[in-house]
Amino acid sequence: MSFLDLLRGPSPAFPQGAEQPIRSELFSVDRLEQHAESLAAAQAVTTKALAARSLARRLKDNGRMLLAAYRTIAESIREERAITPAAEWLVDNFHVVEEQIREIHADLPRGFYRQLPKLAQGHLAGYPRVFGIAWAFVAHTDSRFDTEALCRFVSAYQRVQPLTIGELWAVAITLRIVLVENLRRSAEQIVRRRIARQEADALADQLLAPGNQNRFILESTLDRYDRKSLTTAFAVQLVQRLRDQDPAVVPALHWLERRLALQGTNPDEIVRSEHQQQGAMSVTVRNVITSMRLMSAVDWPKLFEKVSLVDEELRAGSDFAAMDFPTRDRYRHAIEELARGSGRTELEVTRRAIGIAQLAAEQPLDKPTDPRTHDPGYYLISSGRSKFEEELGFRPALKRWLARAYRSAGLFGYLAAIMLLSALFLGLGLLAMIGAGVSGPVLYFLALLGLVPATDAAVAIMNFDVTNQFNPAALPGL
Repeated sequence: MSFLDLLRGPSPAFPQGAEQPIRSELFSVDRLEQHAESLAAAQAVTTKALAARSLARRLKDNGRMLLAAYRTIAESIREERAITPAAEWLVDNFHVVEEQIREIHADLPRGFYRQLPKLAQGHLAGYPRVFGIAWAFVAHTDSRFDTEALCRFVSAYQRVQPLTIGELWAVAITLRIVLVENLRRSAEQIVRRRIARQEADALADQLLAPGNQNRFILESTLDRYDRKSLTTAFAVQLVQRLRDQDPAVVPALHWLERRLALQGTNPDEIVRSEHQQQGAMSVTVRNVITSMRLMSAVDWPKLFEKVSLVDEELRAGSDFAAMDFPTRDRYRHAIEELARGSGRTELEVTRRAIGIAQLAAEQPLDKPTDPRTHDPGYYLISSGRSKFEEELGFRPALKRWLARAYRSAGLFGYLAAIMLLSALFLGLGLLAMIGAGVSGPVLYFLALLGLVPATDAAVAIMNFDVTNQFNPAALPGL
């Protein structure tokens, strides 16, 4: 499929409301922090389900569009046509782009964004809040990634509105998605301008062809463009082709000057504007590709823990920092689950667990307590969990409730389930036999024969279910 097939629009020589690159006023790091605070105050969020806006579907479409743009530019190179620096950056580094898209698809779990807070207003309404944050960061850095700038931006946002653990983990992959989106928009502009220049070349060739310089032919040729608003790329290419040519085409230049005047500009101004746009596009494409390379080398878990407010609370109130990463991650998963099931924020759950642990540690010496109760992990992932859930008003999700029911049933429940399933399978088989007219001793004999395979099937199903329902109980580590 060609690039134009994907666009499905009129001739790209004319404006069509195409999506502009994600680029806004360039901010310093200090100004980025100020913007993050104002953004946090302005962004209204909701946990309600809004109209579905799939980032995975958009990413897939972006991949198709970028591949079509790459092929279109590669065709220009084969035809020995001049290409812009931005187009050259895209073609030379397209393998980096393809690898990024593959990694995003591989690392993006199904339903990853479903539980994250969504934006309630604005042009990104319905998308996750973290998507809006990544969008703002990319727009005001012109797609230039810097670890320190990102940390300060996210931290400044959280001074006004704390982000959830899930949102912080989503920052890395969401930034990549926004960079791909920006590259797609830039590539679309690059190819549209290329096609517009080709259309201008075709018009110039027609105007400069021998025998086409009389007034009637010039006017009839240009009449087709009278009702169309000319794009900058189209007009610049036409100006460059018609200047210093046969005096017979001067009326065409005058026509072009009149058309541009109606659009509030002139030939010199559009040439300057086109050069500025090409320069800006080149910087954006270069920044996107460079950022993709840099982000692949970032230690994202370390960055996450640096900006996580939950981690900050746990480090201050316990020996959390001395624990190994899997243990710290178990604490975080427990806090996420408790927050979702109790209607409290993650910070509230964290502070409550730390507070209870500190109260236990402050008991008088004549009333010694179990040292394990002095750590918030006792209430998050250990024996104090059930009482802590009661205090929070926690209601487990259905899957969690079933898992607990399985566990509380123990060996008796396991054997009872096998017996019930075996009876069900055997009963279904016997009903089929009865329907076929089998009865008496033959039916009893078939029941005995079917008992073993029915039991085997029941055991296999239960073992599969238990294996998927229960994970190994890992011990906390330092």
